[in-house]
Amino acid sequence: MKTILVIEDNEDIRENVEEILTLSDYKVLTAANGKEGVEVAQKNIPDLIICDIMMPGIDGYGVLHVLHKDPLTQNIPFIFLTSKSERSDFRAAMEMGADDYITKPFSGNELLNAIESRLRKTDIIKKNLSADIDGLNELRSAMSNNKTLEDLTAESNINDYKKRQVIYKTGNHPHYLFYIIKGKVKTFKTHEDGKDLVIDLYNEGDFFGYTTLIENGIYKDTAEAIEETELALIPRKDFEQLLNTNPAIARKLISLLSKNVVSKEDHLLGIAYNTLRKKVAEALISMQKKYHTNKQEPYTIDISREELATIAGTATESLIRTLSDFKSENLIDIKTSKITITDEKKLYNLIR
Repeated sequence: MKTILVIEDNEDIRENVEEILTLSDYKVLTAANGKEGVEVAQKNIPDLIICDIMMPGIDGYGVLHVLHKDPLTQNIPFIFLTSKSERSDFRAAMEMGADDYITKPFSGNELLNAIESRLRKTDIIKKNLSADIDGLNELRSAMSNNKTLEDLTAESNINDYKKRQVIYKTGNHPHYLFYIIKGKVKTFKTHEDGKDLVIDLYNEGDFFGYTTLIENGIYKDTAEAIEETELALIPRKDFEQLLNTNPAIARKLISLLSKNVVSKEDHLLGIAYNTLRKKVAEALISMQKKYHTNKQEPYTIDISREELATIAGTATESLIRTLSDFKSENLIDIKTSKITITDEKKLYNLIR
């Protein structure tokens, strides 16, 4: 049973709201003023708060301010209840972090619909969402606009890219969040001496390009299709709508889209400090982890030696010599341009 706190100085309204919520199977806590409301909220941590704005002592804005400073209460959905209907009051309430705004007089259905909508959002935010388009769709469905990202991408926001075609360049301004429907993508930086360093690899079901959107800056790397690739281009405004809906959704979205940050940092540290053999072994293993979908068969890497060298962070000639050593040690097999990992365990041991 969900617990709802009602903070209202008008006794008739407070009792009326309490009755409506009790009949709808909610556990109801009440407070007659802002100071009492803050104390009840901090002691009981309700699932949702309904609060009048105009109250003696601490008004509704003050209650919201105090509770948002407390880590235990800052993410509780907060609905303002007020007789004011001016647009400026609505905007002020939302800018402070309120989730909704109900104007007196109101109907029981209006109140219950607002509560149910906010509780659904909170339930989705608390879930362990998958880091793919399904997870982002679920998050987006918690908003008042129930159109999913799949709906958005169906509205012609889909582009096809040929092998080695650039998706965006260093210095470009971002306009989309990218989702890979089919294919593979790499992001890389180019040194002033012309050498490329691969920053990350992306596969079907991955998002990319979100860091620059979050930072509101320009791309610090270049994205390129490794093979023929189909991308869904999610408009920046829809991505930002998720971020700006409320702090809890923003934190969940950032967490959802940033699960690969630690592995990316480990990869770059390896490039900086690992031996040549470790760099090449790690490049092969990272390719297998990212792109090996059929676990019943050995994984075959089919990219150019130049591209594999950029992933490993080494010169092409050094890569070729090391691959030859690995073949003689029966760690891999090489046929034309294709590399097959034959002894995964020993290859892993090289990078431990």
